[in-house]
Amino acid sequence: MVELIKDVMEDMNKQLDRIERSLHLLNDELIWRRLKDSMNSIGNICLHLAGNEYQNFVSAIGGRPFIRERSREFTTDGGLSKEELIGLLRRTRSESERVLLALVQEDLSREVTIRYEPEDWRRMHRSDSPVGETCDTRVIGRLLVQVCAHYGYHAGQIVVLTKMLRDTNEHLTGQYH
Repeated sequence: MVELIKDVMEDMNKQLDRIERSLHLLNDELIWRRLKDSMNSIGNICLHLAGNEYQNFVSAIGGRPFIRERSREFTTDGGLSKEELIGLLRRTRSESERVLLALVQEDLSREVTIRYEPEDWRRMHRSDSPVGETCDTRVIGRLLVQVCAHYGYHAGQIVVLTKMLRDTNEHLTGQYH
């Protein structure tokens, strides 16, 4: 296995474990609670992580169909239980692992296309893009690092939100701090 892919998957799996530990401390109501109107719920962040991972790993690198409604990841206010969210994250990870484990070292320098829905593209402030363009290109090695960092950032948000919602001393990261 390619060393970078092994490292990325190991880190992302640690982050997924932290997310699952957090979700198990909460009921479905707390998972979908927004502490402020301007903030996302833990459920929203989980949907966002699954959508981002699928878009970049499964679709862009793996060549599977582009299926994502990014704006709905942030506007949804319930409807999925913690078990369903965990299942979604795990299924997405399983698909990602199949794609990434098939890569070889030379693939890391290959460029892939990341597609977006036109509305999502506009909301992401891509005003300097040519009219009608709704995709980016990335080198796979760089994309792996970006998605891993993005996943870790949001996993950290979930841990903090869980501690705020449940006032727990449990070490959700598996580390003492």
